[in-house]
Amino acid sequence: MLKHIPRILPPELLKILCEMGHGDTIVLADGNFPAQSMGKQGKVVRMDGHSVSQVLEAVLELFPLDQYVAHPVIFMDRVSGDQADVSAWKEYEKIIRRYDREERA
Repeated sequence: MLKHIPRILPPELLKILCEMGHGDTIVLADGNFPAQSMGKQGKVVRMDGHSVSQVLEAVLELFPLDQYVAHPVIFMDRVSGDQADVSAWKEYEKIIRRYDREERA
């Protein structure tokens, strides 16, 4: 059995992360994202019951941000006129900054 793997990461996602390389992408999205229709060219791993922040934290514990691309992290943009609450983005940015600093240290 492996040690120190965040418990919320299912084996299927661990396999995907192990197979990823420079330039590959992964989308972390909430339950409103149309994963089944958008993910036809990839694999969809549902993690019901976990927040994007929890999943992001767990992934970044194991997986470094790609230093060979201009923008290793991007956020979905709002649709014009959308009033959606994006306050969670600040939490995502905080998590990303923490792990990005650790990798550069």
